[in-house]
Amino acid sequence: MNAIPVYLARCAGYDRAAVASLVEEMAGPLGLASSYAGRTVILKPNLISASASSLACTDAGFIAGVALWFLDHGARVRIGDSPAFGTAVRALRQHGITAALRGLAVEPVEFVTPVPTVLPCGCAVDLAAEGLDCDLLVNLPKIKAHNQMYVTLAVKNIFGLVIGMRKAMLHMREGGRGGRFVAAIVDLLDLLPPHLAIADGIVAMHRDGPLNGEALALGCVAASGNSIALDTALLSLLELDPSRSPLWREAARRGLAGSRLADLVYPAVPPAAFAGAGFSAPAELNGIRFDPFRFLRGMVRRFVLALHPQL
Repeated sequence: MNAIPVYLARCAGYDRAAVASLVEEMAGPLGLASSYAGRTVILKPNLISASASSLACTDAGFIAGVALWFLDHGARVRIGDSPAFGTAVRALRQHGITAALRGLAVEPVEFVTPVPTVLPCGCAVDLAAEGLDCDLLVNLPKIKAHNQMYVTLAVKNIFGLVIGMRKAMLHMREGGRGGRFVAAIVDLLDLLPPHLAIADGIVAMHRDGPLNGEALALGCVAASGNSIALDTALLSLLELDPSRSPLWREAARRGLAGSRLADLVYPAVPPAAFAGAGFSAPAELNGIRFDPFRFLRGMVRRFVLALHPQL
């Protein structure tokens, strides 16, 4: 198997010029094009919802720095997501991303057009056409602890391509014992257009998550053209047991490229350069399946937000 590059770099803050400079450094080792003229690039951050804390979402300056690099290389840049509650545009505004992108020709899009899809595991999902219709999908996850999935990294952030409350429905249908929820997320990787993952770990969220964890100044930006490889490298960097991650276990069970640490190479610094950072993941994981009352509350909340988008 050919070695898979994972670019790990230190970054102290969210200045967009500094982030764009890091993307320039990783462009050669990761095989990015010298020009994206005439191509559409979709940025897919982790937005969750407008009401979530900004710490739970990909940072505004981080997104602006990545957008700046692609704009400088001729791309038509769009940004979107499908939050579980509310709209992407409202989340972008609430978390300061709209302001951070001011002056940059970045078009916000809502992930709302369903593409009915049956995954290899047998699950039926509605994927967002807006997230698939591009020349390059740039996955921008936030490095966070997760009380159901241990950590949420590049592979988990792809779940945002499932439209809105369909995500909660998949939790309900497939999250129980013997369910196919984890397999469904891993299956999504084969349906993506050409893609790149760049993870925001400058300030990570640890101890709890994905909503209410604590800030940790990790000072890390990590990138790869293989989301599984990026997750494998980050689990090592965070000094976590990869077998505790349901998504990594599923990728390793299938023998997917990127799931073996020995197959990764680091053009910049290795995971050991971040040793002792102190990232803590949940000791006990909650069940993946949503209880019916939580699901109903979510449906009511989404209905209210649809009627009153200003809330």
